[in-house]
Parts: sequence; C-alpha cells; structure tokens
Amino acid sequence: MPLLTNEEIAQRLITLPGWEVREGLLTKTFTLRSFAHGVLFIGAIAQLAEAANHHPDLSLRGYNRVTVSLSTHSEGGLTQKDFDLAAQIESLPHKKAKEAA
Repeated sequence: MPLLTNEEIAQRLITLPGWEVREGLLTKTFTLRSFAHGVLFIGAIAQLAEAANHHPDLSLRGYNRVTVSLSTHSEGGLTQKDFDLAAQIESLPHKKAKEAA
C-alpha cells in the first residue's frame, strides 16, 4: 500500500475530528467515563485491529484516557490503511467523562 502525501493526509484528517499527525503517527486521545470504559474501548479497538490485520499502539493513562497511534510499519509511514482503521475506531461508541459540577 503506497504512502500518503502530506496533502492526502491533510485531506483525510478533515473527516477525523480530533485526530492529528504527531511524530509520523496518526494519533488521538479519547477520554472515557472510567477505567473500565477505557479497558472496554481498548478491547473493541483490538477486535477491529485484528480483523484488519493492522495493529495500533494503544495506551491507557490517567485511568480514563486512551491514546491510539497508527502507522503502517511495513511501509514506513501513513497509508490509507491507517485512516480506514481510524475511521472504524471513531465509529465505536465512546463517551467523555462527566463534567465536574
């Protein structure tokens, strides 16, 4: 799968709110309601990743923040495969933490 140009990346980012390219990785941090929601969200991402045979870097920090980072390692950068998986992840149900009163 060919690497995307900077212009192609910028165009695709328009359709993925909150996603950005940092250090060559397509990245987003999701804030979930709780630790348990974060773990469940990671499990859902893992199912999508296995089905796509494309495996992101995932981290759970601060008890409810899940960071997803994508890159097509075999190609050495970002490809359509990364944006396809990001769109699938974006479509997963996730809710932000409740605001403090």
